[in-house]
Amino acid sequence: MRLLLRYSASSLVATAISQLVFFVCYAAGTQATAAAVIGFAAGSVPSYLLNRQWAWGRTGPSHPTRELLPYVLITIASGFVITYLTTVADEWIRAMTYAHSARTLLAGTAYLAANGLTFVLKFVIFDRYLFARPQDTKVATHVTR
Repeated sequence: MRLLLRYSASSLVATAISQLVFFVCYAAGTQATAAAVIGFAAGSVPSYLLNRQWAWGRTGPSHPTRELLPYVLITIASGFVITYLTTVADEWIRAMTYAHSARTLLAGTAYLAANGLTFVLKFVIFDRYLFARPQDTKVATHVTR
């Protein structure tokens, strides 16, 4: 439970950064797809550092192929999902309203919801595979008499 709470807190910080960047970009007139990519990228680095060090307690340098590359691939995959869902929602939102402030609020909500969809899946992947501790290979021996 403590791990899930730390992951949640780490994700909250990264999502807040990502959401803020998305809102600023979108409100400034950036297309939803580009705003989602920029926002997602802005939250990815803090997400990795907070999850690795604080949530899972990993220290020292990251292993390039066992940890860093899989994280980048997982992040890119979730980024595609979030960007796609936000873009589709934005097309629907644009058909509903012409008010830029309403579109910005609705697109930001769609972006946040898309992030929420990937939250649980990433936790499972991070916990089971990416940051999992190697199992103790020593076989415990008990002599019972």
